[in-house]
Amino acid sequence: MARPEKVAVVEEIRAKLADADAAVLTEYRGLKVTELAELRGALRPAGTEFKIFKNTLARRAAEEAGLGELIPMLEGPTAIAFVKGDAVLAAKALRDFGKTNAALVVKGGLLGLKVLTPADMTALADVAPREVLLARLAGGFQAPLVKAAGLFQAFTRNMAYGVKALIDQRIEGGEALEAPAEAPPEAPAEAPAEPEAPAAVEPPAESDTPAEADAPVAE
Repeated sequence: MARPEKVAVVEEIRAKLADADAAVLTEYRGLKVTELAELRGALRPAGTEFKIFKNTLARRAAEEAGLGELIPMLEGPTAIAFVKGDAVLAAKALRDFGKTNAALVVKGGLLGLKVLTPADMTALADVAPREVLLARLAGGFQAPLVKAAGLFQAFTRNMAYGVKALIDQRIEGGEALEAPAEAPPEAPAEAPAEPEAPAAVEPPAESDTPAEADAPVAE
């Protein structure tokens, strides 16, 4: 019956393989404790944890995780680099460390669910960092925009030159360029007519014949 400590280690390895963005299997035979510490420090900026496990437990964990292709790599002193982040940076750190420490041997790895060979790990280390790729991608998008802006400016500039040349040609041919005729000024609006004053009533004309005196009353 499996001991609880071994079961816990198998579960730890299986969980780390499932959570990691990538994993790199290495052989560390011949590396000193100080060199292992240096390697862990070099991998830390890449979000990578470098841990040593017994192969029997690592094989069981790989089998339980459905990663049987990793089992042949679990021979000899094996350490696993669990990557959480940019796998390219981790691959570069392992490659650079291996240049000065030949005892470190990269056996292969895991990127997502894809199993990588040592040649794949070398190719991964040669990929440009993510920041460089993003900068190149942004530059690729920007270049057509800059070119389009230049073409538009050239179009408007050439059009202006063409209009000016046409005007000069017409002037040289003796054609006078008349300014557009101005519209005649509008007549001022007539003021509304004032109402006529009522006609004055003339007094009746006096008669030239004097009024007759009343006849005397007969006594």
